[in-house]
Amino acid sequence: MFQKVLQQAHDDLVEAGLEAPEHKPAQNMAERFRQNTESYFRFINIPGLEPTNNLTEQAIRFVVLDRHVTQGTRSVRWQQWCERIWSTIATCSQQQRSVFEFLHQTVSSHSVGRLTPSLLPWVP
Repeated sequence: MFQKVLQQAHDDLVEAGLEAPEHKPAQNMAERFRQNTESYFRFINIPGLEPTNNLTEQAIRFVVLDRHVTQGTRSVRWQQWCERIWSTIATCSQQQRSVFEFLHQTVSSHSVGRLTPSLLPWVP
């Protein structure tokens, strides 16, 4: 019974979302909804999937603040460096690893020709 009611609510919302007024912003929103309809409902059908991107927003907040303070970079090389260090910081934070320790191990290993540590989580 719940699945039937859920499906009906889904169908009603899709129908309402596609019937947009003849106003450019409303038409743009309806087109996005048309192209991504199932993505809007994915969190309902997948247990544990959040309906918002708050975790992602929180993960990149320091990047936004850094770019705001430093005014970004002026070269492709430094932009790539920033992207890599920001990814390293975010990944270490998610894995509850020390960024300093990871960078220290990476530089130490590289300097003596050993394999550098990976940011990929270890899966047995």
